[in-house]
Amino acid sequence: MTTAPTVNIYELFSSLKGLTWEAFLESALLPLGIMAAAFVIGLILNKILSYYLKKHMNPEEMSMRLAILQAMRGLPLAWFMGTVVYFLLNSTDINYYIAGILSSLTMVILALTVIQVIARAVTGTVDVYAFRNEHLPRTTLLHNVLNIFIYSAGILLILGSLGISVAPLITALGIGGMAVALGLQETLANICAGLYLLMSRQLHIGDYIRLSSGEEGKVEDITWRFTTILSISGNAIVVPNKQISSAIITNYCMPEPDLAIKIHCGVAYDSDLEQVEQVTLDVAREIMLQVDGSICNQPAVRFHTFNDSSIDFDIILHCSQFTNQFTLKHEFIKALTARYRQEGINIPYPIRTIVQQ
Repeated sequence: MTTAPTVNIYELFSSLKGLTWEAFLESALLPLGIMAAAFVIGLILNKILSYYLKKHMNPEEMSMRLAILQAMRGLPLAWFMGTVVYFLLNSTDINYYIAGILSSLTMVILALTVIQVIARAVTGTVDVYAFRNEHLPRTTLLHNVLNIFIYSAGILLILGSLGISVAPLITALGIGGMAVALGLQETLANICAGLYLLMSRQLHIGDYIRLSSGEEGKVEDITWRFTTILSISGNAIVVPNKQISSAIITNYCMPEPDLAIKIHCGVAYDSDLEQVEQVTLDVAREIMLQVDGSICNQPAVRFHTFNDSSIDFDIILHCSQFTNQFTLKHEFIKALTARYRQEGINIPYPIRTIVQQ
């Protein structure tokens, strides 16, 4: 990368004296034409890339190739223009000081776009693996950490290539960081707690959880300071990461996304219990397949009590998502009631005889 020379302001302005407008246009006509052509080519490449991504972009079929192409979206125009400007500055008859400054500035801008592509490609690749592997977190916090690391390393490399010593800068940042850490203890505690939640792998995006403090819902995102939980009613619950890391969490999606649902029922004493069990299991399998076809566990019936007017039992159903349990119960009770009436199975209700004297 070209190192910018020391600018002599007097010589810079002296070189511009005597340059007429006609002479400037005549000398700039060819470079402007080349820049216009580069602009058109870059714009066409941008359109082609956007069209290709729009046609092939599918979250379920995301690949590393598409992630890299997505990272390059919108940048071919900047690359073409920056490259043409750099070569024009170094090949045309222009003041040495101006050429040096503009060349360095152009290379810095191009380097920043390359860093941007690398950051986008890395986060896009992480999203691809996170989509395929449920144990890899896909959160805003992880994206921010990766972006900060990549951009910081890239900026330090750019400063080093320009001849700027980064050692004093790193030392100053270290001392300043200690002072900032003392003033932002609460924020840093939430950041560390968020990183702990990611590394522990006990909490994933999409998990349905319940905190010991009473909040419950589906985990939507984990950011620097907060974890967003979406409740059943559709409201967003924002909880500090530090509070979640110290709370007792019930995760209904771990170790497997299987939730056992118990429904209480009872039949008359003159019922055929074998028939009751078989009919109930048939209805349970049908409704489980209808509501949640991804579940593999089988339903069960367990008789347990000789009650006053019925033999009581529990039906154990399964679903893979916490929110599916409400639809599952709703559909099962309707279907079981209709099937019992069809089979002549009686669900008794308590009868009390009052004797007046």
